Amino acid sequence: MTNSLDLEHLRTLIAIAECGGFSKAAAVRHISQPALSQHVRLLERGLKRKLFERDGRNMRFTHEGERVLAEARRIIEVHDAALRSLEAERGRTIVVGSTEHSAEQILPEMIRALQAAFPDCATRFEIGRSTQLAEAVGKGAVDFAFVLDPSGQGAGHLVGQLPLNWYAARGWTPPAPGETWPLVAFEEPCGLRERALSVLTGEGHRVEVTAQSTTLEGVLAGVRAGLGVALLPSAGGRPSGLSMCGELPDAGTTHLRMVARRGLPAELEQTALSAGMDFFAERPHLQLVSGA
Repeated sequence: MTNSLDLEHLRTLIAIAECGGFSKAAAVRHISQPALSQHVRLLERGLKRKLFERDGRNMRFTHEGERVLAEARRIIEVHDAALRSLEAERGRTIVVGSTEHSAEQILPEMIRALQAAFPDCATRFEIGRSTQLAEAVGKGAVDFAFVLDPSGQGAGHLVGQLPLNWYAARGWTPPAPGETWPLVAFEEPCGLRERALSVLTGEGHRVEVTAQSTTLEGVLAGVRAGLGVALLPSAGGRPSGLSMCGELPDAGTTHLRMVARRGLPAELEQTALSAGMDFFAERPHLQLVSGA
């Protein structure tokens, strides 16, 4: 049996468990799948035990593999804790995710908070849709992210609530009674799209999605062009070139949550959460969620 264990090989083993497979783990580890398989083979050879067995088209941990995985997690946890205590993480990059809706308002607060708490760390931001960001956090590619949760049932820390408003182009004329309401929305899957359709149809309106986009800018462009109305969260000012559409029913609010990757240092997670909470605390017109 080997006299030492390669930490990178142990991290690979943990990644396979957390990602649910070899190919996703290779992407998270930023290595090729053959290289990842070689890590596993070297571990098996050094430990003289089989860590995986085939289950149909997939691979699963053997009983011995589960034992090694538990030890790998313990070793990596102790190792990383030692590095942090010795300030060996200087120069690391904190990857922050944010939806387009909240980026402009919340990220400046986040930058200031992270720079004050972690002056030796660089910060990189990922801007995208909530579903994509949540998936990236789950894979470990993003440290933490602020995502929208219109259902109110999502995972993570509940930070606050943002009002949902209807917007239309300036001078836009609403359809006559009985006519179809045109809707500009994000491509599916999208909780805001589902909320808009639910509210409108619940009031007896006929609705047609006349334009859709994968980005906020695309949705705004469609509304500015007069293609229809859009339901969007508001964390501050009104989007340029648009007016609030008061003819439509109240759509309520959407929850804003902070989701964090597994193993994120508690100090970093709490700093990020506090920055998000401070944003709401300084804006009494938004709904602060206490004790989230």
